[in-house]
Amino acid sequence: MSRQAKSSEQQPSKQRRGRKKMDQAQKAQQQQAVAHAPIEANALLTAVAGALAGAVARFVVGPLDVLKIRFQVQLEPIAAGVKTSHYTSMRQALVTIVKEEGIKGLWRGTVPGQLLTVPYTAVQFVALQQCRALARQYGLADSPRWQSAVPFVSGALAGAAATVASYPFDLLRTTLAAQGEPPVYATMTDAARGIVRQHGVRGLYRGLGVTVLEIMPYAALQFGLYDVFNKAANSARVRLDPAQADEAPSSLQAFVCGLAAGMLAKLGTHPLDVAKKRFQVAGLARSARYGQRVNPEAVHTLRQVLHDIAVKEGAAGLFKGAMPSILKAAPSAAVTFAVYDMCMYWLTLRDRQAAAAAAAAGGEAPAAVAAKPTARSPLH
Repeated sequence: MSRQAKSSEQQPSKQRRGRKKMDQAQKAQQQQAVAHAPIEANALLTAVAGALAGAVARFVVGPLDVLKIRFQVQLEPIAAGVKTSHYTSMRQALVTIVKEEGIKGLWRGTVPGQLLTVPYTAVQFVALQQCRALARQYGLADSPRWQSAVPFVSGALAGAAATVASYPFDLLRTTLAAQGEPPVYATMTDAARGIVRQHGVRGLYRGLGVTVLEIMPYAALQFGLYDVFNKAANSARVRLDPAQADEAPSSLQAFVCGLAAGMLAKLGTHPLDVAKKRFQVAGLARSARYGQRVNPEAVHTLRQVLHDIAVKEGAAGLFKGAMPSILKAAPSAAVTFAVYDMCMYWLTLRDRQAAAAAAAAGGEAPAAVAAKPTARSPLH
C-alpha cells in the first residue's frame, strides 16, 4: 500500500478523534455552565431541602440527643462515684440506657423529634432566605456597616420563627426522651393528652419564652459563624488556586463549616438549653430511680432557674449534658448544611440546565432564574 493511501486512511481517523475531543470538551463546558448557573430557589424548594436535611440529621444524632436530655434534667451531680446519681458519665449512661430500655431507648422521642425537626428546619431555612432577601432589597447586605450583621440577625429571626412554628413537638420530644422506664406516657399522643389534662393547652407551650431566648443567640451564632467560616474557606481556596474563584463551595466545605459553627454555637448557649429542659419536664412524674423530679414551683422565671442551678448544683450544673450536646450539635449542623446543600443542588438542577442552555444560545434566562452567586451556596 502506498504512503499516500495510508495517509488518506489515517486522516478520517484523526478527524474522528479530533471531533470526539471537541465533543468531550464541549460536554465538560456545558456541565460546568450547569453547575454554576445562577439560580434563586423559591420558598417551596427551600422548605423541602430544609425538611429533608433536618430529618436526616435528627435520625443520625438521636442517641446523643437522648443522652443530653437525661443529663440536663438530672438534678444530682454527673460524676463518677456519686451513688445518688443514676447517670455519672457518657459511657455509663449509654450502657445503662441500653441495659434498662434496650437499643430503642437511645431513640426515645424520635417520632415527635422528627415532627419537630421537619417543620423547624423547613421554616428556619425559608425564614432565613426571606430575611436575607429583604436585607438585599434594602441594601443592607452590601452596606459596610450592616453586611457582617445580616447573617447573625437573619439567623436569630429564622430560629425564633421556626421555634414558634414547631414548639409543641419540642416539648413532647423532651418529655418522651426524659421519662425513662417505666414510661409515664406510652406514646406521643398519650403525652399530649396528659400534658393538656394536667396543664391545659398552654402546657404544650410551657417554656416557649425561654426557648426563644435560647434559640435566637444559638441560631444567630450557627448561621452567622457558618457564613464567616465559609467566606474564610472561599478566600483561602482562591489564594491557593485562583482558577477556583468562580467555583461553588463543595459539600465537604459545607460539612466542615457547619461542624465548627454548630459546636461553637451550642457551647455558647448551653446554660440556656439546660434551663429550657427544666421548664419542659417540670412536674413529670418519672421513676424515682432517676433521682429528684423537677418541681413546677421551681421554674417560674428563667433568672430563678439559672440562679437555683448555679447555687445548688454549682457552675458545672449549667453545663450538664454539654459534652453529648456538643457532640450532637456539631455533626447535626454539619449534616444539616451538607444535606441541605446537596438537596438544593439537585432540586434546582433543571432550572440551572435551562439557565445554562439560555446563556449558551444567547437568550434570556427563565423568570425563575435570578442573580445569585452559585446554586450550591444558598446560605451566603
